Amino acid sequence: MARLDSVGDVLLAGPAVRAVANGRRADGGSPNDVVVLCGPQGQAAASLLPNVADVFAWDTPWISNPAPQVTGPHLDSLVGYVRNSRITEAVILTSFHQSPLPLALLLRLAGVERITGASTDYAGSLLDVRLKPGEDFPEDQPESVRALGIARAAGFRLRAGDDGKLAVKDPPGTRHLVGDGPYVVVHPGATVPARAWPPLHHAAAVELLEGAGHRVVVTGGPGETDLTATVAGPSAVDLGGRTDLSTLSGVLANADVVVTGNTGPAHLAAAVGTPVVSLFSPVVPAVRWAPYGVPLELLGDQNAPCRLSRARICPVPGHPCLSSVSPEQVVEAVERLLGGVSSLSTRRKVRKQ
Repeated sequence: MARLDSVGDVLLAGPAVRAVANGRRADGGSPNDVVVLCGPQGQAAASLLPNVADVFAWDTPWISNPAPQVTGPHLDSLVGYVRNSRITEAVILTSFHQSPLPLALLLRLAGVERITGASTDYAGSLLDVRLKPGEDFPEDQPESVRALGIARAAGFRLRAGDDGKLAVKDPPGTRHLVGDGPYVVVHPGATVPARAWPPLHHAAAVELLEGAGHRVVVTGGPGETDLTATVAGPSAVDLGGRTDLSTLSGVLANADVVVTGNTGPAHLAAAVGTPVVSLFSPVVPAVRWAPYGVPLELLGDQNAPCRLSRARICPVPGHPCLSSVSPEQVVEAVERLLGGVSSLSTRRKVRKQ
């Protein structure tokens, strides 16, 4: 199973991984050992997925940014691993803007006998099972459902009783980090600036949440400690730089609600079943990339000029799609999720994108 991207992309592939692991039961087959091929940023996420026998991280020249140089030794590292692992079949998962064909070529060179993928372009002998986006399946569907469709075309189905939602291995206990009592998580960071809500908006939301009686835990990676300190202020719990992905899954699993942008922790929250207030920039469509399978509040102007641009840096002065969302609106969204009622506007936004 291949998903050559980062944390969120790999987590969204989890249901498809489980389907492949289930095997071709209709053919009398047995469960499969699933090897996940991913990018370096997705390695920790792949290790959290159930039913994964091994993970191989490879820096992909046509996906990573910045991209590694294409050299013989770099390509040989992938081909050699696949050949030595005696992998006979591959299911390549891609987003709508990606092609499975470069990877399929390398897998053929490594001796993989059967390859499935979704390709707009003619695949020739590179794919044994080729799905045509827009013909064999619609593009405007959740990314995890798209991945399951590719696995299904390869002949793999989820086992009976599997609901197809995101999942990770049992999260660890984190009471020693978060303390006692209920809490709301605020995760202000984003790897892509165009998807980030302004830091001072986050800080104001934390103050308002605390003023409304909520305990707040702020999370972030090792390079985000200045950001988390600003957002946490004097009284919120600041876990900036103190959690790896597994530990973060435990922090999110025990939260009442998670407030975050369109970034990996949003999908990790969904994987542990925690409701999400999603500050979602429309540079990619919410119907495909919003947190899947959990109660959701979607905030942000989904019809802003940056819509569907896939921009990494906001092309519109002032970043209005997200900066127009007020801290008060975030607090109201948290309260709606705590009350068990999502807004009508959220349901409309996700359907229309």
